[in-house]
Amino acid sequence: MNDLEKIVFKHALLNAAKHKGNANPGAVMGSIMSNEPELRSKAKEIGPLAGKIVVQVNALSPDEQASEREKLGVEVQEKKAKAKEVGLQELPGTHEDIVLRFAPNPSGPLHIGHSRAAVPNAEYVKRHDGKLILRIEDTDPKRVFEPAYKMIPEDLAWLGIEPDEIVYQSDRFEIYYNYARQLIEKGAAYMCTCDGATFKKLKDNCKPCPCRDNSVEENLELWEKFDTMDAGEAVLRVKTDINHKNPAIRDWVAMRLVDEEHPRMGTKYRVYPMMNFSVSVDDHLMGMTHVLRGKDHLANSEKQKYLYDHMGWDLPEFIHYGRLKMEDIALSTSRAMAGIEDGTYSGWDDPRLGTLRAIARRGIDPRTIYNLITEIGVKMADSAISWKKIYGLNRNFIEPIANRYFFCENPIKIEIDGYENGEVSIERPLHADHMDRGNRILPFDGSAYLAKEDITNGLFRLMDAVNVEIIDDKVNYHSTSFEDARDVKARIIQWVPTNDNVNVKIVMDDASIKTGLGESALSDLKVGDIVQFERVGFARLDEIKDDELIFYYAHK
Repeated sequence: MNDLEKIVFKHALLNAAKHKGNANPGAVMGSIMSNEPELRSKAKEIGPLAGKIVVQVNALSPDEQASEREKLGVEVQEKKAKAKEVGLQELPGTHEDIVLRFAPNPSGPLHIGHSRAAVPNAEYVKRHDGKLILRIEDTDPKRVFEPAYKMIPEDLAWLGIEPDEIVYQSDRFEIYYNYARQLIEKGAAYMCTCDGATFKKLKDNCKPCPCRDNSVEENLELWEKFDTMDAGEAVLRVKTDINHKNPAIRDWVAMRLVDEEHPRMGTKYRVYPMMNFSVSVDDHLMGMTHVLRGKDHLANSEKQKYLYDHMGWDLPEFIHYGRLKMEDIALSTSRAMAGIEDGTYSGWDDPRLGTLRAIARRGIDPRTIYNLITEIGVKMADSAISWKKIYGLNRNFIEPIANRYFFCENPIKIEIDGYENGEVSIERPLHADHMDRGNRILPFDGSAYLAKEDITNGLFRLMDAVNVEIIDDKVNYHSTSFEDARDVKARIIQWVPTNDNVNVKIVMDDASIKTGLGESALSDLKVGDIVQFERVGFARLDEIKDDELIFYYAHK
């Protein structure tokens, strides 16, 4: 075997090892051309030789192939499994003086989907000591919900995010007009008076509309009287590639006429910027170094690049991430608003909604959401969030701080026949892992409230009190010893004193309501406190109303 045959033989053995003993002539040829550049001039000779030697190699048994590899010193590299990427990837490009922005539309309060953008921006700024701008993109009056101007900063504050600056696009119309005029003067934008259907037909066929050839002077003349026209009579378009593979990018609209009162500006302006125009101008003027956005904005990023090129601006680093999916939760702001208006939901903090204020009302710690979104990162792949994941993370934060209490739903009073020990005080710790917090005192005198569902035939232990036997709704004293209950594997149930209790209502995650009685120690709580109702779950005290404590349920 000459030197060339040995080289081909080695590559054939290596390829066979990677494919269960069966080498492929084409793959062997490719491996040689890639790894033996000095042999590329002999490709015509190697091709037939590779085919011949592959036949020989494939005729060998796996053991014989391994023996030949050992003789020739051919080592098979084990393919390493690609590590799953977790957490925020490093920012591309410059890391000095970074400026990022979170730019929501004020159509309502923030929901968990918004955290997909807010958290990574805030975290990158924190890591690189940069600047975070909250930019309220309110250039579509039809989508502005006026209370959202106040709600959005509140929601961010709950997440632990404090922007360095807040900007309202509705304050910047004169800036947009200035740059629109500059574009026209550069010949990079034109006033289009074609009706929408005509332009679409031309655009879809890669044909320019007649307005595209208007002179700068003609466009400026139309621009000056733009706000006197009827809505729909004209638009300002940015010139792009009329043959672009994506019709949506061809000569996109930068300015249009709007006859709608704006919550902040009233009817002061009629010429409104489109999102791609105002966003590009602002990102440039505000010095954005990186722009994080969903991959549904890929086409918008491409549109905006044309504007940057026309103006000679430096392009920021565009980072696109996948969609955030969540089970069994309403994330649509418009649907939530419709549901609030028709009475389906009690408000923006209804527990069935995915708004941050609904999640907060239930006692979900903001660090749970922040850490979860940080863990997901900004990869292009779509991500799914489950309540199970949220509850698991949240439990780490609230379990140590939530004191324990008894609660009985639909309580029924029982009298225990045969109990003769008089009134005693039962002490239970507020938290078994934090004994320094002290105990709750539950007076017991042979009567108690039990949850209706617990009153069934059998032997039971009233937690830390006595063992009772229930037979056809009759409750008999059995014993006091916990060991007696353990020996017969008696079920342990919670109870509430008959003369020392408080009315409790728990609003569940599906908006259903549990009503019942809780132990009197609950009266020491203040609004916002998180508790764990034993055998029920964690809940947050939301309101103290007359003689009733109202909680919102978090999770088990």
